Amino acid sequence: MAKILIVDDEEGIRMLYSMELQDEGYDVITLHDGKDLLETVDKERPDCIVLDIKMREYSGLDLLQQLRKKYYDLPVILNSAYSSFKVDLKAVAADYYVVKSSDLTELKEKLKIALETKIPQ
Repeated sequence: MAKILIVDDEEGIRMLYSMELQDEGYDVITLHDGKDLLETVDKERPDCIVLDIKMREYSGLDLLQQLRKKYYDLPVILNSAYSSFKVDLKAVAADYYVVKSSDLTELKEKLKIALETKIPQ
């Protein structure tokens, strides 16, 4: 079972994503900010990270840069309410970019692709 780490400062988003992805058979862990992100990745070893860009105290784009320094091959899906971040130079380090929606179809599709490329079939 693939383990997914969701990093988002909105509790409603964390709960929705958690429930939907658990229903899909994923093991889901969540963080409410990026403070302990690297430590959590070290400890939990997720197979993919769904990372919010705009959080109160942390920039998902800056966190992505930190992740890439240590975990260059760990799939990361940037998740934002704003499509404008797609053109940010820092965003190119992500594997995928998904605009937030209550319909998680696109997120689930990108997650499946990210895991298929990471985990040998």
